[in-house]
Amino acid sequence: MKTFTQRLTLRFAALVTGTTVAVLAAGGWLLDRQMQRSLELLHEGEFRELRGLIDTHRADYSRDELARRISRRAENDADLYFIQVHTEQGAVLYRSPNLGSNVLPDLSGRGLRGTFELPAIGPVFISEFHDGAWHVQIASPLAPQRRLLSDYIKVSALLALGVAALGFVLGYAFSRVTLRPVRAIATTANRIRSDKLSERIPVGADDDELAALARLLNQMFDRLQASFEQVRRFTADASHEIKTPLALIRLNAEKLRARLAADPEGHAALEEILEEIEQLNQVTDRLLFLAKSESGALHPALRSVAPALLLAPFAEDAQVLAADRGVRFALAANEAGEIRADPGLLRQLLLNLVANAVAVSPAGGLVTLGSAPGPAGWRFEVIDEGPGLVPAQLERMFERFVRFEPTGGTGEARSGHGLGLAICRSIAELHGGSIRAENRSDRSGLRISVDLPR
Repeated sequence: MKTFTQRLTLRFAALVTGTTVAVLAAGGWLLDRQMQRSLELLHEGEFRELRGLIDTHRADYSRDELARRISRRAENDADLYFIQVHTEQGAVLYRSPNLGSNVLPDLSGRGLRGTFELPAIGPVFISEFHDGAWHVQIASPLAPQRRLLSDYIKVSALLALGVAALGFVLGYAFSRVTLRPVRAIATTANRIRSDKLSERIPVGADDDELAALARLLNQMFDRLQASFEQVRRFTADASHEIKTPLALIRLNAEKLRARLAADPEGHAALEEILEEIEQLNQVTDRLLFLAKSESGALHPALRSVAPALLLAPFAEDAQVLAADRGVRFALAANEAGEIRADPGLLRQLLLNLVANAVAVSPAGGLVTLGSAPGPAGWRFEVIDEGPGLVPAQLERMFERFVRFEPTGGTGEARSGHGLGLAICRSIAELHGGSIRAENRSDRSGLRISVDLPR
């Protein structure tokens, strides 16, 4: 892909080269026209000289007398002109010796001027003059003119190549100088992140299009900063404004347990209320986590972590979780190494993935977790034996509130709100990594890969 600097350089070089070629072509055309006009003027001058040697109104000149009057003039100008005189009826009375056996064509009905090809001579330009009883034809060889034009074309081609090379150099320098303010804008804009929203693009004193663009971008960054600050304020206040009332509701509901102990129906309804309050608390916590992550308010505490040491105790918890659902769990690989990560967030990511895999796996199915160096740094892989997903579902499974029920009767749906995998993606991105899912090729099931930089 060509950068804008490269495209601008190519356009500048093409413009300069095209203009140069057009000017040189126009110059060649004008040179050709001017040389032809010069030949016409020379022929007119030569005709006036010849008219001084013969009386064009006399028709009684013999061939010998006509040749005697013209020959000396024709011999002196033999390198420049071919001369031929004929009557109105076309009878040739005189031909200059340098014509050899060639006879100039009669131009009486052709416009009195033209270019013709003569054997052993080549192209000639002929002018015919009518005066009295005589038709005087004067021709000049075009070989010198053609050689001059050929040399002009060669020199023009060399000049065009030189201008093209120079155009690339000047175009690159021009594009670099022209795009310097744009690069400054891009550099500054790249520095503006969620933790540096107060920085702005400097606006020059010139009131031009680039200054207008910088002001427009600064206004956009002002709006973004205001939006980020609103999100941060929301995440700071939401815990108190949402979770505190829920805690009070739960406390008051729990006070009713003793009063409803003798009422089985009321007690069951109370337990459902408490369970829904707990579910609402979990949804609130997860939404707050996602809001903090996406607004840049959540900063992982990165430190050196040995995945092998992290996964050893995690595997015990995962085995208990799997056994409760009648599913097997195993560490497929747990290689030694180090990465920079937040241990708490990394454990949460892996726990969400394993819990999701266990939920969709059939009874007796196997869920494996692998940890090893990968192509992008370090890779964690969670593989299940569930039904898998269609391609359209694979693209959406990491979105918020997206849930897909297992098909084929191989597993039982796990209760949830479709936020666990969205949190997994946010945690991976907080670490500068990525997450992706694909169907297994050997059997039904999913393979979810998490790539983190080392």
